[in-house]
Amino acid sequence: MKQFDKILKFELKNYFTNKVFVGITVFLMAIIMIVMCFPRFSAIFVTEDDGGVVESRPTMIVTGENADFVKQMFEQAFTGYQVVCSTESQEQIKQKIMEGQVECAFVLDSLTSYNYLVNNLSMYDTNTAIANEVLQNAYRLYAMVYFGLTEEQASQILTEQISSQTINLGKDQVQNFFYTYIMIFALYMVILLYGQMVASNVATEKSSRAMELLVTSAKPLSMMFGKILASCIAGFIQLVAIFGSALLFFNLNKTYWADNMIINSIFNMPFDLFLYMLLFFVLGFLIYACLFGAVGSMASKLEDINTTAMPIQMLFIAGFLVVMTSMAGGEVDTLLMKVCSFIPFTSPMAMFTRIAMSTVPAIEIIISIVILMVSVVGFGILSAKIYRVGVLLYGTPPKFSAIIKAIKKS
Repeated sequence: MKQFDKILKFELKNYFTNKVFVGITVFLMAIIMIVMCFPRFSAIFVTEDDGGVVESRPTMIVTGENADFVKQMFEQAFTGYQVVCSTESQEQIKQKIMEGQVECAFVLDSLTSYNYLVNNLSMYDTNTAIANEVLQNAYRLYAMVYFGLTEEQASQILTEQISSQTINLGKDQVQNFFYTYIMIFALYMVILLYGQMVASNVATEKSSRAMELLVTSAKPLSMMFGKILASCIAGFIQLVAIFGSALLFFNLNKTYWADNMIINSIFNMPFDLFLYMLLFFVLGFLIYACLFGAVGSMASKLEDINTTAMPIQMLFIAGFLVVMTSMAGGEVDTLLMKVCSFIPFTSPMAMFTRIAMSTVPAIEIIISIVILMVSVVGFGILSAKIYRVGVLLYGTPPKFSAIIKAIKKS
């Protein structure tokens, strides 16, 4: 235990004195601070004049037949624009758009035909879709008045709202999608990053022959789990610093994000789901860290890490792609996802996704967690044996059969 404690402290010191590690953490926290505080900063540039807010919306011109009639409807539909009528020619309006004085314009030939003028058409431009709906209602209103209805009666018919209430008996996939995605992506990054760091540290010590001295003064089991636990603690502290700063700056600027459903859903994660996320995150990291530590011990030099660790990386990436594909399709209870929920290499992602975006029986959750815990212990013992044999093997990376024989002899 004393050896393990010394190795753990030594490895943690290496992480927290590493300039790259500290620099990346501070950089990400600074980026999060800027993003979370952006609405507050942007509000500073909205100045007031005589008690009123200066108009900063882009200008939209409406011209042509029935322009005055359509303008009122456009003002209600295009709240992000300052809608104005114009009697200028189409060429004059084009010139204003090209010079940046006007954002866009609708030149009406009739209530059912128009030209939309814009300088650079964005792939996210939805103005024509909104205008089509507005003009369709305007045409219907005009027709109803023409055939004898009053304008009030016609408006009531067109604006009558359908009331409904959705009673959700399970999980809201739209609401839970965002923080599920963040957790899966964070697990993906942490496992690949810190798993590689564990393997690289072992390979570096081995290639420098420092391992021969370490093995004589400390037990391989203490060395391996000291490195793994140190990387786990370092990664966890880094994530707490990053996501903690995000939570802090969100709460400081909460009123500015009140209308953003995505941001609010991310920071309003249910507490029980947060506990599941933490459990699967830690167990998933530990099982892969053990495997990376084992393969790192089999590499004679740092350049061999990519080759020896590739099967583990491919296994993890395959599970990641299965989960992300299921999330994108909204089908998280497929047969493949259910199978992946009980396989230790994929269950941290698959089962958490099902818990967050579907209704999973409690017995399935318990079985998945038990299998994962047993697997962590089992792979930890197996990886420790591989580590004990691998750290003293030099030259060409040993074959799998040779490792098995060496483990049996030990």
